[in-house]
Amino acid sequence: MNEKILIVDDERDICEILEFNLANEGFEITCAYSAEEAVEKLVPDHSLILLDVMMGGVSGYKMAETLRRKGNKVPIIFLTARNAENDMLTGFSVGGDDYLSKPFSIKEVVARVKAVLKCGRAAEPADAAPAKLTFGDLTIDPVLKEVFVGEERIALTKTEFELLSLLASNSSRIFSRADLIETLWADTPYITERTVDVHITRLRKKLGTCASLISNRSGYGYRLDTSNR
Repeated sequence: MNEKILIVDDERDICEILEFNLANEGFEITCAYSAEEAVEKLVPDHSLILLDVMMGGVSGYKMAETLRRKGNKVPIIFLTARNAENDMLTGFSVGGDDYLSKPFSIKEVVARVKAVLKCGRAAEPADAAPAKLTFGDLTIDPVLKEVFVGEERIALTKTEFELLSLLASNSSRIFSRADLIETLWADTPYITERTVDVHITRLRKKLGTCASLISNRSGYGYRLDTSNR
């Protein structure tokens, strides 16, 4: 089955260009011209959302934030005419997986889409189901892609889950920011060390009482420190 992509942009000509080129790459495309329409058209088997930031009515950032708050983990690539670093970091902080500044080349869009989808497929379970990872009150289920703190299920984005799983699966290792970028964002250009810090901060906030498990060794990097439990 072809992977489904939802394109959300209030500029119809951009939607048409993206739809034509991504369909030629074998994707099944749905277009929406507002965040409100996108929410109605979004279905569980959509593999990715290309989401414009500046739209009339509900903004792309607000839509993404609402989806993440409701536990929806579908990967999101933001499309925006604004390219300041703070705008990019805002996109990541509300749960985005990548960020494209307009005007963009179609080749770049296709490459970014494939990179984000490839990252998601690589995270899918193998035939032999890996065991759950448990650290005190924190439980990570690599098959169902779920995280619990005690009995409470924590809603993480795909990138946040992969970041936590990487640290948890290698708890004896300290990952530098460069290590994390190379592992989790290898196919995504323009990711900075500050981007890593934004994801870590957001992840710690969501983990609540288990936030202290993620420790920072100044000058070295991050690790999941089981001695904190």
